[in-house]
Amino acid sequence: MPILNLQLSTAPDAQQSAAIAATLSRLTAELLHKAPELTSVAIRHLDGAHWFVGGPSLQQQGKTSFFLDVLISDETNTAAEKARYIAAVHAAMALALGPLHEVSYIHVHDARQAAWGYGGLTQQFRAVRKSLQAA
Repeated sequence: MPILNLQLSTAPDAQQSAAIAATLSRLTAELLHKAPELTSVAIRHLDGAHWFVGGPSLQQQGKTSFFLDVLISDETNTAAEKARYIAAVHAAMALALGPLHEVSYIHVHDARQAAWGYGGLTQQFRAVRKSLQAA
C-alpha cells in the first residue's frame, strides 16, 4: 500500500498523467511487490520556469525533471529491490518526459508501520492481524 507523490516540471496533461501513473503502479508492483489495488499515485505540476537546478531554471536549460516520493512500510523491501526500482523509474521517466535533467530525484521512504496506514488502521495492526489469522 504505497502512496506515490510525484512532482513534474511539465504542464498538466491528463493523458500523460494517466500513462505515468500506470507505469509507476506497474513498476511498484513488479519491483517492490506492492499490491496495485492499494497503490495511490498523486501527480502535481510545477512550471519549469519555477524549478531551478544548479542556478538556471529547467525552462532555461531546455530540460524536464521530477521528484518522486514513495512511502512504503519499513522493512518490506531490501536495499537491492529499492535500487532496481529507482533505476527503472528513472529510465521510465526519461522516456515519458523527454530531455530529463540528471538531477531528478526518487525517495523511497520507509515509514514505521505503527506510524501510518489507511482505512483507519495502521500497517502494524494489519500485520499483527494477518499473523494471528495465519496461526
